[in-house]
Amino acid sequence: MSKIARLATALQQNGYRLTQARQAILNALVESGGHVSADELVELVREEAPSTGRMTVYRTLDLLHELGLVKPVYGGTGAAHYILMDEGHHHHLVCSTCDRVFEFEECMAQELGRQVGNRFGFQIEGHLLEFYGLCADCQPET
Repeated sequence: MSKIARLATALQQNGYRLTQARQAILNALVESGGHVSADELVELVREEAPSTGRMTVYRTLDLLHELGLVKPVYGGTGAAHYILMDEGHHHHLVCSTCDRVFEFEECMAQELGRQVGNRFGFQIEGHLLEFYGLCADCQPET
């Protein structure tokens, strides 16, 4: 099942209609790679559905966040970037020097999540994992 189909199904299973505007928002979110600010998303959505208003995009992002499908991340710029969490987790390597972000799919944190959840009596629903360090281009030559 495609990411868009998973998102649409999640909305419908939670009792929400898949309107034309919501479909355009899901399309733009997935096409953006799942990393986008609300303002960037508004611009992307307007390319496909020009009549979709800014508040519709904001309300839909709030709804997707409430359903655990996106997560707002604040990187010091003041504005949130929304990260697609349709699979329940997301992983980054962040270079401390050049600020590039590298995504990786392999999930090594599920067992850690189970252990931490058991220890603290916490039901883990998903995770956003970020490692900070130096990318290959920024590492000092040895």
